[in-house]
Amino acid sequence: MDKINNSYGLNVHPMRDELYAELHSRPFQVLMSPSRVSYLAVMSNQLEKTQDFDHFCNLFLLKNLTPPQEDGVCIDIDCEQLRIRREKHNEFISYTFILSDVDVDADPFKENAFKYLPNDWLSSLPGTVIAAFHVAVEDARNQVEPDLSVAKSRFENMRLIGSRPQHGDAQVWTSFQIHSDGCGRFLIYNKNMSDSQLGRMVKRIVEIETYRLMALLSLTLARKYSSQLAKMDDQLADTTARLSESKEKLDEQAILCELIDMAAWVEAARARTTFRFSATMAYQELVITRLSELKEDEVSGHLTMTEFMTRRLEPAVRTCKTTGEHLENLSLRIDRVSDMMRTRVEMSIESQNQDVLSSMNRRSEIQLAMQHTVEGLSVAAISYYSVGLIKFLVEAVYDKGVQFDKSLVIGATVPLVIGGVWLITRTIHKRFLTLAEAKANLK
Repeated sequence: MDKINNSYGLNVHPMRDELYAELHSRPFQVLMSPSRVSYLAVMSNQLEKTQDFDHFCNLFLLKNLTPPQEDGVCIDIDCEQLRIRREKHNEFISYTFILSDVDVDADPFKENAFKYLPNDWLSSLPGTVIAAFHVAVEDARNQVEPDLSVAKSRFENMRLIGSRPQHGDAQVWTSFQIHSDGCGRFLIYNKNMSDSQLGRMVKRIVEIETYRLMALLSLTLARKYSSQLAKMDDQLADTTARLSESKEKLDEQAILCELIDMAAWVEAARARTTFRFSATMAYQELVITRLSELKEDEVSGHLTMTEFMTRRLEPAVRTCKTTGEHLENLSLRIDRVSDMMRTRVEMSIESQNQDVLSSMNRRSEIQLAMQHTVEGLSVAAISYYSVGLIKFLVEAVYDKGVQFDKSLVIGATVPLVIGGVWLITRTIHKRFLTLAEAKANLK
């Protein structure tokens, strides 16, 4: 029910406050240069999300802080040297740890934010980690150009992808690979960005890497089912060929069982893959959107992140999309062949029914002829017994002294009895036919 919630006395929709709050549920962070950011994305089911909140509250207790009273979409805290953000998403929970007080002379990926977390807290996180990487932000506002050789040395001699986001206001370097510490790495040189702009850019980079990994989750499924789909295509083609080319009587029940087994396999595959493939499409769209927001310029001789993603991510996504479409197409084809098979079975059943009806018609004709014969015999039998009864009656009257010719009387009653019995039988027969016709007309 609407409620009054303002000085004007307006009836305000009960969800209005929630809708306003949704726009501000994950605000961009302000990020200084230099700083160190460590990030985790942990895939969790519903139970693990509940356990994760308890685990998050345990971090407060270990730091002698008051934990939050209830779980939320986004929780920010300042915890000694760290600024920590926990965000809940549909499939995962993300943690962002920001360390602002850094030693600029130390290796930026060795002195990371994870070092300042309690022992064993990271290792006991509920769920499974899908993304773990460090972002090192360096202040390069007083440099003409960051030293490329220094940037390369931070990535263990791996091939680099680099670009100038925001039309050259920063440089970003990454390898999109896992390094010796089990994490990915991004190195950002801030050349001309404010703390707010830097925070927004780092947020986009973090989302690009996370959504990239989430999008690729379905690739293994796609590859697995692609090989099986090829076999299923051959099996369905063979079944269809048998239906179209065979002139002999087929084992229709066996073919229907084959089609049912194929349909069951396809539906089970669709149940396992539909959500994952749909999620891949959604994550890819998010990646493309975030990449376009970076407004990258090229660093001479290196692929930009957009070029790298276009070359590597899009083929993987197309593979998933093609596999999903293949499953859908195969399901439709199986349905069509099943319809053909059912039509064939129905036609066969109709043919059998026609044979049965023809046989029943012949049997009815025979029964009708037999019925007429039986009716004739019945008239004779009833007449014979009726004449016998009349004979007893005539003899009884004659024995009482009434004088007449017994043989003549009895002989005269024979045609009369036969005629009467025949007339009564025909009357009954006609009455039954009239009742049957009346019932047929009512139906």
